[in-house]
Amino acid sequence: MNASSRSPSSPPLVARLSRTRIKFCGMTRVEDVQAATALGVDAIGVVLTERSKRFAGIERAVEIRMTLPPFVDLVALFMDDQPGFIAEAVAAVQPDLLQFHGLETAEECVRYRVPYLKAVAMGGGVDPAEVARTHPAAAGFLLDGHAAGEQGGSGRTFDWSAAVNTFAKPVVLAGGLTAHNVGAAIRALRPHAVDVSGGIESTPGVKDATKLRAFVEAVRAADAA
Repeated sequence: MNASSRSPSSPPLVARLSRTRIKFCGMTRVEDVQAATALGVDAIGVVLTERSKRFAGIERAVEIRMTLPPFVDLVALFMDDQPGFIAEAVAAVQPDLLQFHGLETAEECVRYRVPYLKAVAMGGGVDPAEVARTHPAAAGFLLDGHAAGEQGGSGRTFDWSAAVNTFAKPVVLAGGLTAHNVGAAIRALRPHAVDVSGGIESTPGVKDATKLRAFVEAVRAADAA
């Protein structure tokens, strides 16, 4: 179909093809990963910092990695972990992307030669523009609702409009997202991707199949609108 055959009211082709990517994080069970990928999510996140209640561990992360279908990325999350442990995890798990939630410098983030996301604590104590300035090599920035020094997965939202025009790189929106508010978040920020953990769980690390499906459907409905 050429441009002249489309209705004048039809949206541009590029607009109709664009979509918000979805990452499900804090995955600890293979059955939850399989349910997520069956819904068409783009990325699976595993937490490899021991202080987290969603800690998966290297062995389980490898098991999850081996269950992923083609073209679904694995993201490994760290927070001020020892370089030796991170190097061991990267070698074993072979993640597609790293995600750093602590005070890691740009030099520390790039040393593993894997693309990375830098988390930005939008709950206070951090200047988002300064984080963007000091991490020029980041593949993108994950905006979470927690305060500086706290872990992700807090379930807290933040003022989504505060992030508009701050970042030149792709933005991944996290922090308190659920099927009930993700549509409004997408409309407010137009992020490259959304990231959810607590909003799709029954208990920390255990996902709820009904919530998984509802979240994906809400994102797709926001894209269609």
